[in-house]
Amino acid sequence: MAHSTIAVILGGGAGTRLYPLTASRSKPAVPIAGKYRLVDIPISNCINSNIKRMWVLTQFNSASLNKHIKNTYQFSAFSTGFVDILAAEQTPDNPSWFQGTADAVRQCLRHIEQHECDYILILSGDQLYQMDFQEMIDKHRNTGADISIATIPVPEREASEFGIMKVGEDGLINSFIEKPKRDVLHEWVSDTGPDMQQQGRHYLASMGIYIFNRKLLFDLLLEEYKDSTDFGKEIMPNSIEKYKVSSYQYDGYWTDIGNIYSFFEANLALTEDIPQFNLFDREKTIYTRARMLPPAKISGTTLEHTIIAEASIINASRIEKSVIGIRSRIGHGTNLVSCYMMGADYFETIEQMADAKAKGLPKIGVGERCYLKNCIIDKNVRIGDDVRIIGGAHLEPADHPLYTIKDGIVVIKKNAVVPSGFQL
Repeated sequence: MAHSTIAVILGGGAGTRLYPLTASRSKPAVPIAGKYRLVDIPISNCINSNIKRMWVLTQFNSASLNKHIKNTYQFSAFSTGFVDILAAEQTPDNPSWFQGTADAVRQCLRHIEQHECDYILILSGDQLYQMDFQEMIDKHRNTGADISIATIPVPEREASEFGIMKVGEDGLINSFIEKPKRDVLHEWVSDTGPDMQQQGRHYLASMGIYIFNRKLLFDLLLEEYKDSTDFGKEIMPNSIEKYKVSSYQYDGYWTDIGNIYSFFEANLALTEDIPQFNLFDREKTIYTRARMLPPAKISGTTLEHTIIAEASIINASRIEKSVIGIRSRIGHGTNLVSCYMMGADYFETIEQMADAKAKGLPKIGVGERCYLKNCIIDKNVRIGDDVRIIGGAHLEPADHPLYTIKDGIVVIKKNAVVPSGFQL
């Protein structure tokens, strides 16, 4: 009964922890895996779970996200499916921006109430996972729950970063603590099952994925907790004591892409022989914009654990443990190690290249005889010849007009021009 569920995908705040990738785009619009965007993950999970009615809530830098969704998700004229953007808007009764996750959903209830549904599924726009929501909905219905929270077992070293919960024998959550300190963690150990316990994953963390019975969500947001702004910090802890809140334990791969380090690691992990997040799964397809692009062209390059998106022209010497995005161009004699190159939004014509050269600008892409390691290269970057950039723990955090350094990772900013001979 998937038609009874509507999904609401939260676009996140200003995305400051993902800066500079979020300087000109919203968090869900950040490119991943060379050809997708973050928002494609929750939308694809919904489509694969036969949930075809979705809203994406945004308020920061939403132009590129609007364009991506408009160009990508168009259902048949005979379908009731839609993926619509709901940007924060000022109204006579609410002149303010979204104040938090719950407030964002509250401000959009007037749009949601026009559609019939039994359940509302609330998702985050910045996570990497492949989940069948239908199983979670079935469990929610079968247990007679008012609210369900998707949970994932985590080890002790990660437990302090999440909301942690305890579950009774009936599968209902009976207590919740937000980001517990290490000295109280021993009180929050759960029976996560033998497989998870073997991996040392003894704590049940909230994934920020919720199912609400429709009427209850309206009642909570408009009446009972009308001043609460956040689901994780306020509404969930308060609801556990009053309502039947069920845990749906998910044991698959899941990562929260909240900062540059986790974003970088998640992308490079896709280059492993058998990655935990499987882009090649036929039943769990990740959908994105269907571009009519030519295949990649590679000449004289040694490739090791590398993903290359379409329309790339690569003459590099060696590329290792890297993700190369659409329309990337890499020159002769260049080496890339542990890099995520996002590619370009357009092809440069021969005339444009000649014009750029006359102005002293490099071509879009990476020039010749460069060495780049531990870098994220944003879209439409121009890197000249003989450039050497080596990221790592030896680099102090910094923000420069051309690049930002976070956790030792050098992020070269969108549209930056890095001159020939530059070294870092």
